[in-house]
Amino acid sequence: MDKKAFLLHGWEIGYDKEDWYPPLADTLKGVTAEQANWKPEGAPIHTIWENVRHLTFYKEWFLKFLTGEETEYPQGLTNDDTFAVTSVEPSAWEESVKKLDDVHQSIRNIIAGYSSYDLEREVSKHPVGMWLYSLILHDAYHTGQIIQICKLQGSWPAKRSYGQS
Repeated sequence: MDKKAFLLHGWEIGYDKEDWYPPLADTLKGVTAEQANWKPEGAPIHTIWENVRHLTFYKEWFLKFLTGEETEYPQGLTNDDTFAVTSVEPSAWEESVKKLDDVHQSIRNIIAGYSSYDLEREVSKHPVGMWLYSLILHDAYHTGQIIQICKLQGSWPAKRSYGQS
């Protein structure tokens, strides 16, 4: 398996193709705005919705790098800022999930057209392939957090089977 196939495989299983752990898109299916905005009382954790906003921010940022719209991290913006939810309306939740899906698929489509040379191109001091791999791991980390929140609120199935693709 070459580097591009390896990275695309990781990009897909982390988001919408099941493998050794539930993909993010499946994890978000059926989550309501109320569930997405829930967290245990007094717990210093981010909600599902905040995690989705955070993941979307970094994917949008990476997409802007790929398309040449951005070259640096937005000045004055902190990592904590990327978790901000501006509306808790159900329509805003649906839009947040759609935006995450749209940007994820846009990145996938760009990477699918890349050569090995393109994956080695430096963007903000690192090769594109390294950025993509970091985002794959980032998604897996936050998917685990989202699943844990679902379990704490009782919205995760008591039994769930999964398998290798």
